[in-house]
Amino acid sequence: MTAKPPDPDPTRTPGLEPGGGVAPGDTPPDSGQTSGLSHPQPMPSKVAPVVTLVAVVVLTVLVVAFVVAELMGWTALF
Repeated sequence: MTAKPPDPDPTRTPGLEPGGGVAPGDTPPDSGQTSGLSHPQPMPSKVAPVVTLVAVVVLTVLVVAFVVAELMGWTALF
């Protein structure tokens, strides 16, 4: 492995007491920063949500129209 670990080596870190603690008033070194984006994230497409919304609205209108037609007696399916 060629990469260094993000945390400092405890055996070479000044200020550490036996067992890994620190003396009062002493601050251990900070760990390396390993978070963040490696490249810009692509913008999601707006087509899929619009198509889904239109399909749901159309399906809802058809179901409501069928229920109204059933209640009015315009269909003889059931």
